[in-house]
Amino acid sequence: MSQIVGQHALRRFRSLFLSDLHLGAPGCRADAILEFLRTHDADTIYLVGDTFDLWDPLFVHWGASERQIVALLAERAAAGRRIVCLVGNHDRALMHDRDRPEVGGLVAELCRDAVHASGDGQRYLVLHGDVCDARLLRFHVWTRIGSRIDSALRLADKALRRLRPRLAPEARGPLEVLILGLKGMLYRSRSHERRLVALARSMGYDGVICGHFHIAALHDDHGLRYANCGDWTDSCTALVETRDGSLALVGQGRPLGAAIGEAAGQWG
Repeated sequence: MSQIVGQHALRRFRSLFLSDLHLGAPGCRADAILEFLRTHDADTIYLVGDTFDLWDPLFVHWGASERQIVALLAERAAAGRRIVCLVGNHDRALMHDRDRPEVGGLVAELCRDAVHASGDGQRYLVLHGDVCDARLLRFHVWTRIGSRIDSALRLADKALRRLRPRLAPEARGPLEVLILGLKGMLYRSRSHERRLVALARSMGYDGVICGHFHIAALHDDHGLRYANCGDWTDSCTALVETRDGSLALVGQGRPLGAAIGEAAGQWG
């Protein structure tokens, strides 16, 4: 169902899943998130971890767009939408400090994982996904180190973009190309998908919905439905559920390989 709200055509779904907004981090594409939320709504909105990145980034950026995102979600919660906020490895501290002023009372329903019953009777395990990282990467110190490296690279990338003032705002900078390439190498084996599917299968679910890996996906390649919402630093995608229970990826995302090739061409 669609309706016009202000100048925006609003599409309404049964459920909406967004992950890895990383609000507060230098890489967060807050303007893109805000535009997406102004045109997409749902009865239930799942924030599938790493919604906030305020605990220990190199530099915190909290501007007008970030405040508007939280206000818009809080407004929808007040209007009767169910907002389910799952913690990720970057906002795990919310389990102990949900009253931060930036959060704005948004995380009334806060959990580590949830069960989603779809419109067609399927039961999905919903979780951020870091629980299925390789054992070494599960240590919190790696999250801190990785966050600082990512912040430094993205800040440096913004500085390099000034050398190409005619570059389109959505175009990727040279260091973002590096980040995408490293990501592709790290998850090329798709072992993270198999571990998450195995977890969902062991618990008797029909599939798993996650984030964390910043690689949007929707398939049954491992015997159960695997859905990754993507992220809002690189892929800018989300997962929606229609009234009949069908799942679909929506947003601005492109396949990882295509995004790397396109970005490399812009700076070659």
